[in-house]
Amino acid sequence: MKITHTEIYRFSIPMEPFVIATGTMHFAQNVLIRIYTDCGIHGIGECSAFPMIVGETQETCIAMAKDFSAILKGKNPLDIPERMSDLLGYADHNNTIKSAFDMALFDIAAKDAGLPLYKFLGGTKRSIETDMTIGIDSPDGMAATALKYQSKGCRILKIKLGKDINDDIERVKKIREAVGDEMILRLDANQGWSFDDALFALGELEKYNIEFCEQPMRTWYDDKLPELNINSPIKLMADESCYNHHDARKLINSQSTTYLNIKFSKSGGILESQKIHEEALQTGVKCMIGSMLESRIALSANLHFALASPNVVFFDLDTALLGHLVDPVVDGLTYNGYFLDVPETPGIGAEADEFFLEQCESWTV
Repeated sequence: MKITHTEIYRFSIPMEPFVIATGTMHFAQNVLIRIYTDCGIHGIGECSAFPMIVGETQETCIAMAKDFSAILKGKNPLDIPERMSDLLGYADHNNTIKSAFDMALFDIAAKDAGLPLYKFLGGTKRSIETDMTIGIDSPDGMAATALKYQSKGCRILKIKLGKDINDDIERVKKIREAVGDEMILRLDANQGWSFDDALFALGELEKYNIEFCEQPMRTWYDDKLPELNINSPIKLMADESCYNHHDARKLINSQSTTYLNIKFSKSGGILESQKIHEEALQTGVKCMIGSMLESRIALSANLHFALASPNVVFFDLDTALLGHLVDPVVDGLTYNGYFLDVPETPGIGAEADEFFLEQCESWTV
């Protein structure tokens, strides 16, 4: 089997403004690729650029996608480690757009094997429940959003923080008072706090029964994570501090965190995510599968990976529910309330809506 050509789409999805500590997103800056082969099989991949976190924009992803497509043309898509090595040999980093290529290659391989991706990866079905994320707003506004989600059957909330420390504490206080004691609350400071602020906030927030706090400090304070982890009454989860399995190893060995958050946009896709999972599995460090602002295409791949990764026990796969104003996807991941499932069709099981693609700027390499 050989790759014949690749289609690249500017896959922009309009959405309601979403605010986190590092900025506001008004649309999902996504890129879609479809890799075609001489055997009649094509693979689909999607990535979501989050420049304030990963440093890639939709424009840089498209530019690199053109180069990557030319590099892969004429090569065997089933040798995924070698193909991803080809991309690494051309350019380090650029993990967001690399994840779309990785995803498409795994889609081709699973289709060629006649298996849904989770079975191709060695997984089995289990019950998967996602949290719902609340973007930064006033304390009362965030409490109202929490009540809205609770009324729809949501049982797990992820609360975005990382602005003024006293306001952040008030945000969590208001939410806990609004939803009662039964809901699971998770925090995500998105690198917004200093060490002193993090230590103070985590101590103050303990009484609100918090499951964990993601990425309290900027990554340049990673040397202080072991001290914060030891002194924090709330368990920590590394997100932006963990891009690849080398980061995972260092974080685990230095006792810098309790949990790890795996995202394809950071790791470069399934292949590297499997290595992160393996590092964590060896030491019993539990993981979360997270996402940026992907559609149900990439979310489907996320869930397939999670079903094949027993150490992934937390799920943050709510992005298609966070204000996407259109759903440009056919088939793929389904939501039954906040419980998720993927189809049994070969590969990822999702495809882009052709009518939506007709409106997207595109290139063929």
